[in-house]
Amino acid sequence: MTSIDRFLRTVLPRSLYGRSFLMIVAPLVVLLGLTTYLFYNRHWDNVTRHMTLAVAGDIALTVEVLRNYPEGEERDRLLRLIQVYTDIRFDFRAAEILPNIDHDAGNSLLERMMASALDTRVYRPFVLDAVTDNTWVNIDVQLQDGVLQVKVPRKRVTSATTYIFILWLVGISLVLMVLAMMFLRNQMRSLRKLAMAADNLGKGRDELAIFKPSGATEVRQVSHAFLRMRDRIRRQVTQRTEMLAGVSHDLRTPLTRMKLQLALMPPSADLAELEADVEEMTRMVEGYLAFARGEGAEEPAVLADLAQLVQQVVFRARGTGQGRIDIRGADHLMVLVRPQAFRRCLGNVIDNAMRHAGRVEVTLLPGREVAQVLIDDDGPGIPAHLRAEAFRPFRRLTEAGDDPSAQDAAWEGGSGITGVGLGLAIARDVMRGHGGDIRLEDSPLGGLRVTLDLPI
Repeated sequence: MTSIDRFLRTVLPRSLYGRSFLMIVAPLVVLLGLTTYLFYNRHWDNVTRHMTLAVAGDIALTVEVLRNYPEGEERDRLLRLIQVYTDIRFDFRAAEILPNIDHDAGNSLLERMMASALDTRVYRPFVLDAVTDNTWVNIDVQLQDGVLQVKVPRKRVTSATTYIFILWLVGISLVLMVLAMMFLRNQMRSLRKLAMAADNLGKGRDELAIFKPSGATEVRQVSHAFLRMRDRIRRQVTQRTEMLAGVSHDLRTPLTRMKLQLALMPPSADLAELEADVEEMTRMVEGYLAFARGEGAEEPAVLADLAQLVQQVVFRARGTGQGRIDIRGADHLMVLVRPQAFRRCLGNVIDNAMRHAGRVEVTLLPGREVAQVLIDDDGPGIPAHLRAEAFRPFRRLTEAGDDPSAQDAAWEGGSGITGVGLGLAIARDVMRGHGGDIRLEDSPLGGLRVTLDLPI
């Protein structure tokens, strides 16, 4: 990536609204600038030149009158007549000499144009001031016997159409930009609604009933495709749940008959083993069904206090007396959550931690977009290369890695389904159903840290 590309990425807007608005405004601004520049260079110059030449001609005529009628009532009458018809004020100061000032030193366009016109028509030394007074342009012309003071109204040498033209262009441009902003905002609103609906779907929030396709044709096509995808996902989840519910029901029937038959048999060592096998099969069936259901996928999300939910799970874990567990962090944090599913998820993780560690710390960290629940322990932990395996369904990791002989120390989670290998799989399913995730890291206590990310 070149430095120009990096600069453009930094300066240009990142949002679609900003880029679309820039595509409309940029050509408009360029057109306005070019039009104004050409107008000033052509129209302003031409109009100002003609107006200053006309004023310079009136002054030259007056100078000629003063030369032919040096004194007397006839000269005064002619001066008054010229003033009436030209709207220029004249005042003659006899025996006065102008200071030696370079009249070509004017900085404004009007002064330059006026000086050029006086040089062309009057052929006399003069002093020009078009800046001091906002109403008049003051000109002193040196004559043979004195100074002719001339006060020209500014409207005689400037055109109001210039400012009207600029205001007209700016006004039309502002109106067009406002209309463009309103149009783009309406188009972006449809995309924002679609983005919110997709986000709600990912977080498992049942707020899609109010979403309706709107906006341009392309946006409507995307919206309809999204709704079709949502319906397909719901059908697949429903079919999976119903199928496994049926399988579970079919398996429960023979298991129940087996339990009844075993209960009627006389006690023996073989009978105890068979009862243990049947009980394990029952737990496995319940675990499979819980995993297929997604642990609360049908439970509605409600606004609840996350800190209170965490405290409830921690207090229940303390009642088991398996080890020391502490809680710290925020006292109140309101989030949209499925309470029952989240308690089951957090309970699975805490039960596993307390089963393999003597000390467990639960920390609640609020954030602007994501709230985190950290579960740290001082147990043996899980090696980094096996952490991805821990989330696989029906996969049980041991302190000895994959050693089957160490099944008693399996780190797999499972409140009510211990030994099946679905605890972390269900926990991740629950967190992802909320739009969050679960991560395994090294703990400051020396064991394992489980991080639950829950979007706010």
